[in-house]
Amino acid sequence: MTSGLFTDFYELTMAQGYWKQNMNNRVVFDMFFRKNPFNSGFSILAGNEPLLDELTSFSFSDDDLAFLRQQGLFDNGFLDYLKGFRFSGDVYMMDEGSVVFPQEPVIRISAPLIEAQIIEGIVLNYINFQSLIATKTARIWLCSKKAPVMEFGLRRAQGPDGAMSATRAAYIGGVAGTSNTLAAKVYGIPVMGTMAHSWVMSFNSELEAFEKYAELYPENSVFLIDTYDTLGSGIKNAIKAGKKLVEQGHNFGVRLDSGDIEYLSRQVRRELDNAGFKSATISASNDLTEEIISTLVANKAPIDSWGVGTNLVTGGYESAFTGVYKLCGRYNAQAGCIQPTMKFSDNPEKMTNPGIKNVFRLYDENGIAGADIIGLENDTIKENVEQRFFHPLIDYRQFTFTPSKVENLLKKRVENGKRITKGLSASEQIKQSRSVMEKQLETFDESYKRILNPHIYKVSLTENLKELKKTFIEANIK
Repeated sequence: MTSGLFTDFYELTMAQGYWKQNMNNRVVFDMFFRKNPFNSGFSILAGNEPLLDELTSFSFSDDDLAFLRQQGLFDNGFLDYLKGFRFSGDVYMMDEGSVVFPQEPVIRISAPLIEAQIIEGIVLNYINFQSLIATKTARIWLCSKKAPVMEFGLRRAQGPDGAMSATRAAYIGGVAGTSNTLAAKVYGIPVMGTMAHSWVMSFNSELEAFEKYAELYPENSVFLIDTYDTLGSGIKNAIKAGKKLVEQGHNFGVRLDSGDIEYLSRQVRRELDNAGFKSATISASNDLTEEIISTLVANKAPIDSWGVGTNLVTGGYESAFTGVYKLCGRYNAQAGCIQPTMKFSDNPEKMTNPGIKNVFRLYDENGIAGADIIGLENDTIKENVEQRFFHPLIDYRQFTFTPSKVENLLKKRVENGKRITKGLSASEQIKQSRSVMEKQLETFDESYKRILNPHIYKVSLTENLKELKKTFIEANIK
């Protein structure tokens, strides 16, 4: 998707308004989100790398400009401007795969006003969906106690684009592999799959279906045992077909896709063990969610791997990530610098933090993350010194912390419209992003990662930012 038309129409009407008013000075926008999805204690940032590819390549083709001309709203002079349009700004981002929290800027964009406005839709589209799916996946992966999770949601995904993006984000979030063969090729993800009920039903008997599959794929035989009767015939025929595989030096597994998964898995495990196949594996599927998996794991259901489709690639009961893109600074010609801006609201949680900002992660002496601090561009946080930080709502809440390590999370990725470092291949990108996710999750206390009633992680302000925000609020009240 490299067309400049991949934006909301009002971005273009506003852009023409800026162009006519000769308003194209430098501005700064933050992309942040307002709440963790799924009542989670954390989120996982994803979509960065394809977004950077898009920002550094998209433009308006002759066909795009012809379409805009047909709308009857745009001057020829503005369309000529768009003909040579390229993003020329700077982009700061947290690493893809980062553990992130509400209100903190995950992306900061500095660019001429028209450019920064036109790209709003692109930024939010790439980041919101993939962050939603990566977060969902990480929760499922953690609930499974980091057991193998296979993503096979292609048939339930939101169209081809949704399927590809979801698979990419799911791998960053922790899945071991995917059934999406094209995504496996494009992104270098392990491709996985067993059999469908139609395979079993296509043969004269269930046993024959299993045996023929075992002949074809002796190294990867996982028998779907619930087509007819899981305990009455499925597991018995799987054991018969599996016995031949074991005699040939191979292992095998079975998959449960319906019924009472906990009860059936215990009965199936007993049958396999009694037959002498203690190394045979059990995989479970059937509209699984992180809550179901968490319960099964807590009850010690003997399940070795999980297959998750619909609830993983669609986000399940929560369909959108709450990312927004807000102006936080604009160039003032008289002052000769970027001056802070702030959005107000009757809902205090929707008020923005003004100015050009950084985000700092503070770690204790054990390397555990203790808080994320939003500060102004020139703010510094010292290591091994006790410092005070303030609640984003500018109320009485504050706390002190002595960080053993301070990490600046926003890193410059694009300068003057060009990547600072060479882009990695699609496969290298997601492996690197997945590694970031795994390493960062290890630095957070388990209380933030639990599924029910997670502890709320502190995201606070430096004193300088608190005072700046307070000044804006007091001026607005007057």
